[in-house]
Amino acid sequence: MLQIRRFEERAARAYTEAKIGGYCHLNLGEEATVVGLMAALRPTDYLFTNYREHGYALAKGIEPGRVMAELYGRSTGVSKGWGGSMHLFDAEARLLGGYGIVGGQVPLATGAALAVSYKGGDEVVMCHMGDGTTAIGAFHESLNIAGLWDLPVVFVVINNGLGMGTTVEHSAAEPELYRRGASYRMESLRVDGSDVLAVRDAARAAVEKARAESRPYLLETMSPRLKGHSVVDPARYRSKEEKEALKAADPLARFALELEEGGILSHDARDALDAEVTAEIDAAAAFADDSPSPDVSTLFDYTYATPVPGELRRLPAEPVFAEPASRD
Repeated sequence: MLQIRRFEERAARAYTEAKIGGYCHLNLGEEATVVGLMAALRPTDYLFTNYREHGYALAKGIEPGRVMAELYGRSTGVSKGWGGSMHLFDAEARLLGGYGIVGGQVPLATGAALAVSYKGGDEVVMCHMGDGTTAIGAFHESLNIAGLWDLPVVFVVINNGLGMGTTVEHSAAEPELYRRGASYRMESLRVDGSDVLAVRDAARAAVEKARAESRPYLLETMSPRLKGHSVVDPARYRSKEEKEALKAADPLARFALELEEGGILSHDARDALDAEVTAEIDAAAAFADDSPSPDVSTLFDYTYATPVPGELRRLPAEPVFAEPASRD
């Protein structure tokens, strides 16, 4: 959890320094959810997530330097520098994408679960999404197919209370989003996303049900984010009282206190761990800084998995068609 917190703080700093371009969405405040969910998966299980995925990549075991390098758009990044913050991908870690299109990952995760079922494997697919995704058609279509075909997929709604700046209560006729699983005869549960052990236990139960019974599951975690929707969002839609309440409910401070009261982690040990993690993230940033940008000649190398006849390889600003020949 501390690694994710320090990584995201460093990413926010790098964005203000113009080292990270495009959009950048952070897991600040959601660390307990991230770690609890990932603790429930085997290394062979698949993960599909959305554009708020830095922490999931780290918790999946991908080196911080490779994740930071991707944010910087460097060739040593997990997507060779061409994906950036919203499109982390690592087939070896079985992280099959962060997706920038809202809900774009949900049908793909359902298809991956179908492939697992068809091949008779024992892997489970976990698919994360934000609360806003539950309003789109692909969410309902995917849950219907998963329920109908008994697919081993765990759908996880990370409910941070806001679809960008709109509250769930103002956008969902049924704001208790886990209840939507009932429409597809799918077991579902809501859990406190700020409690890492509660998330871990709930996720383990969901994953093992999917693995043992090949049945889908809908898990909702209540996981408030500490900052705005993205790095550039000042979150002016939140009152001062709301911001203070979020700080008081910080999952890192909460879990550290529990560990200290349980005699597991002393204050000195926590400081030492923080120093170790901070040094690791500093090294990741230095690695990203020192890494080269991808060569423009590789721009089209990863458009398709296999060669496609007639594939367009036009560079930006080049005309689609050649200029007509002169009549002179």
